[in-house]
Amino acid sequence: MRAGVQAAIIGTGFIAGVHAHAVRAAGGEVVAVLGSGAATTAAGVQAMGARRGAADLAELLAAPEIDVVHICTPNRTHTEMALAALAAGKHVICEKPLATSVADARRLTEVAGDAGRVASVPFVYRFYASVREARNRIARDSAGPLWLLHGTYLQDWLSAHDATNWRMDPALGGASRAFGDIGVHWCDLMEFTTGHRITRLAAQLGSAYKERSVADSLADPGTEDGAVVVFQTDRGAMGSVVVSQVTPGRKNRLWFSFDGPDASYSFDQEAPEALFVGGREQNVVLMRGTDVFGQPSSTYSRLPAGHPQGYQDAFNAYVSDVYAAMDGSAPDGLPMFDDGLRAAVLTQAVVEAAASQTWIEVPA
Repeated sequence: MRAGVQAAIIGTGFIAGVHAHAVRAAGGEVVAVLGSGAATTAAGVQAMGARRGAADLAELLAAPEIDVVHICTPNRTHTEMALAALAAGKHVICEKPLATSVADARRLTEVAGDAGRVASVPFVYRFYASVREARNRIARDSAGPLWLLHGTYLQDWLSAHDATNWRMDPALGGASRAFGDIGVHWCDLMEFTTGHRITRLAAQLGSAYKERSVADSLADPGTEDGAVVVFQTDRGAMGSVVVSQVTPGRKNRLWFSFDGPDASYSFDQEAPEALFVGGREQNVVLMRGTDVFGQPSSTYSRLPAGHPQGYQDAFNAYVSDVYAAMDGSAPDGLPMFDDGLRAAVLTQAVVEAAASQTWIEVPA
């Protein structure tokens, strides 16, 4: 991997800080930060240890020393910023959703391909060693043909009646919130880990509150608080996922069980050190860092057993792989803009299925 990657970060919220840590862990430097205004930019420079702030997007992209731009801004801004960064010859890491429409996501994917730049979307749950171990074992057919793929992604950060966030506004976040924000993570992880692709789905969207208290008034809750999606895959499996941002006590529980006739594999992001392998005679819990993990998954086991790795570690591994790709290598399973396009296609299908209350065919 190249040394001393020079990165710029657009955005100053929680996820921008995660990106900044990952830049440094990969041996890079946060050269510039751009916030929504002068005050947020200054605060971002200090919080992320950046060299300087940028006055605007044009100034940031004109800097010849910047190799890669990390876009960590509200969803509706992604298309314009990513197109501008690619036009300036920069590599791009763009937070998901890549775009709020399939048309924009497809346009970004095509432009990125023509530009010859690394253009990636942070589907970071791929980078847990336990997930990679499940993927390796499934690829060896150790479970037999998978027939049932199911799980949940549950959070509680919008469970209060007066909770508010820009993601709740369709004009900023897109037509889907819960599924578009976190459901796509589960679907990406399922397709990545199993090799199955969702071909048909049906969906129900719902909200915990008919109205929310916002600034001493009541407002429409906007996009959905949760979704239930059932699906079929190209390899003959059936499945379901329940998604919620209003499940008290669940902070970030992405859980799956991928079941074959001979074994099942289960992973819980809130306890990511373990991979549960179910069998008819016995169940086994495989712990990260032990000899039972194969070499491909051990690549993402960066600390000895008993020294827990978590979300930031997975994000660090992801950014390290992006930077390696910038230097010409081809890390296995690196999520690119076409994976962001896939998420946009699935999101549109979920919205359409919920509105029509019918099964929807999902384009390849």
